[in-house]
Amino acid sequence: MKYLKNLGISFIYIMASILLLTLFITIFSYFNIISDKVTSIFKIIIPIISMLMGGYYMGKKATKKGFFDGLKLGIIFSILLIIFNYLAFNNSFKLKYILFYLILIITSILGSMIGINRKKI
Repeated sequence: MKYLKNLGISFIYIMASILLLTLFITIFSYFNIISDKVTSIFKIIIPIISMLMGGYYMGKKATKKGFFDGLKLGIIFSILLIIFNYLAFNNSFKLKYILFYLILIITSILGSMIGINRKKI
């Protein structure tokens, strides 16, 4: 039960950071502070930063082997994104999407490894 609570809180961290960072980028783009090229780059960077934050939280709460918790988090979130992209946008599988999901999983693993090493004993 404790693992599901930590997983839920890390999903909240991920979604909150995605929404907050997207809001900032949208405001900056609306007022022409940043260009469209920079906005398209941030569309890739924002989920990576969010997965790093969620993985960090999972690593902080893990008892041992934080990379497994980060792997689970990354796989679950990637599966949810795949389902959402397929149902909402009717996107088919392409190599760039699979590569992006792998980057998200690796980032989540990295975040959880950093989180478990930063945990106070």
